[in-house]
Amino acid sequence: MIGRVFRNRYEVLKLLGEGSTATVYLVHDRRLNRQVALKVLLPHVRESVQRRFVQEATAAAQLSHPNIMLLYDVLDEDGMNMLVVEYVEGDTLSDRVPSPPEQVVEMGRQIALALHHAHERNIIHRDVKPANIKITPEGQIKIMDLGLALPREAKRVTAAGMIIGTPAYLSPEQAQAQPLDRRTDIYSLGVVLFELATGELPFSQDDIPALLLQHVKDAPPMPRSINPSIPPALESVILKALEKNPAKRFQTAESMANALESVYRKDTGPLDQTRLPSSTQPARPVRASLRIMLADDHTILRKSLASFLSEQEGLMIVGEAGDGDAAITTALDLQPDVLLLDLNMPRRSGMEALPELRRRIPSMKVLILTGRDEEFYIMQALRLGAHGYMLKSSEETDLVDGIFKVAQGGMVLGSGVAEKVISGAVRVNDRPTEQERQLLLLVAAGLDNEDIAARLGLPLMDVIEALASVMDKLGARDRNAAALTAIRRGYVLLDELQALN
Repeated sequence: MIGRVFRNRYEVLKLLGEGSTATVYLVHDRRLNRQVALKVLLPHVRESVQRRFVQEATAAAQLSHPNIMLLYDVLDEDGMNMLVVEYVEGDTLSDRVPSPPEQVVEMGRQIALALHHAHERNIIHRDVKPANIKITPEGQIKIMDLGLALPREAKRVTAAGMIIGTPAYLSPEQAQAQPLDRRTDIYSLGVVLFELATGELPFSQDDIPALLLQHVKDAPPMPRSINPSIPPALESVILKALEKNPAKRFQTAESMANALESVYRKDTGPLDQTRLPSSTQPARPVRASLRIMLADDHTILRKSLASFLSEQEGLMIVGEAGDGDAAITTALDLQPDVLLLDLNMPRRSGMEALPELRRRIPSMKVLILTGRDEEFYIMQALRLGAHGYMLKSSEETDLVDGIFKVAQGGMVLGSGVAEKVISGAVRVNDRPTEQERQLLLLVAAGLDNEDIAARLGLPLMDVIEALASVMDKLGARDRNAAALTAIRRGYVLLDELQALN
């Protein structure tokens, strides 16, 4: 083969590697004056292998992503089936086991984005493993082997019930020869990241049936028990990817990529995040964006708002939901920094979803974005754990400012809401006494006057008179407006209020 020229264009320079079904050569493309690789199918291979070779070409032709090897041409000459593909310099990930956690995060993020690109085109890889993935000297990931990649509409090239793939990286579905979807690749990527982070495989029996049974039945070891330097957030990502039940894994590779991107920022706040260093260049820090999710049943409004926010520096839209149930499921999957939550949604309202969201994702900030400006809704949302309340009529710039303020731990009452809770000019002597402050805190917590009297050990008439006095002092027309004004001015803290509920 060395020195041969195909189509008066591809000159074979040297042998790069040999496998059980194909040989790969370095080739000079005379027409474009560049180096490419030539993958030649060995003669006399089984018919199923020949079909997989064609399948690889079919899959690769549909994909164009910086982290996936490119297909340039298909040749059939002198009885040989050949693919002209991108020549990728670098090591396989097998040579990077183990790697520092920050490198594992970045390598995993790139692989997940590449898989998401394939999945969006209904192509499942089915053989995600370190030997099939290269990393260039510049730190760029390249998924190389698409020989088992299966378009969803394609016919199987193996007998029904036959297990195919590399046993150490098989998903439980593959181990049981069940139908596969994109989540099988997410599990395999979880195995790859476990190995990269710990230097060990989660399951490693020498006997293949025993190994397959481990994938189906056994819980993986905790990665931090092997390598304590692994950040807890990275361990969580790996374990979620390795869930036996596909419904409990990341539902998309993109959501896994987003979770990986958040690993170090979640530990340290929205600070610089170290990317994967190349073998020749120092790592360059990049600014992490706030990860925003939108939950609103008005599709057009939600999509237009997502488009606007995604163009703002420092913000990244990671997900959307159209009802309260989907908001909970999606938020649990994506773990956003800030959730913009509408109150009126089908299946479960935002108000109904709010307590569960705050309980299950305590680190997530929730900013209510609604058309309801009634004081009852404002107070109820703050009482249930919202970090801010803004109207959909707010100026876009005010909304952006509100998102950043909430993310930084502040409390936001947007234009239209603030006016609801502050009526009249602020007077010098409007600061409530400690007793009045306690009264307003209990009003905000939803207690009626009799309950407040019992809680504080005061006569009911004293409570009524004290509330009337503080309402006059704050210029509020009723007890709820007075409590909201106290929250707005910082006399009553949200932490105090939410601690009572």
